[in-house]
Amino acid sequence: MELLFVALGGALLGLAARYALPNRLTHGSVLVPAVGTGVAALVWVVLTWLGWAWDGGWIWWVSFIVAGVAAVVVDVLVGRRRQAADLAMLHSISKTGLPA
Repeated sequence: MELLFVALGGALLGLAARYALPNRLTHGSVLVPAVGTGVAALVWVVLTWLGWAWDGGWIWWVSFIVAGVAAVVVDVLVGRRRQAADLAMLHSISKTGLPA
């Protein structure tokens, strides 16, 4: 049951990162929330395997912090990469008239 709550919290953090950061037009609407969900669940499972108690506060904090950081990093990296690729395509189109 706790894994469900952690996944939901990761999705909410990813959703917040998607709409708080300026790169939302450069990737799909589900990418960043999905990263937040997956990372939160993965970190929770790994920490559970390592013996961290599910009723302790640290497992929650670590799971949510890592998920939030991962969502922000993915949003920034994908946004920068997409903007660079779009600019390269624009230069290619403007030189030849056709996409490369």
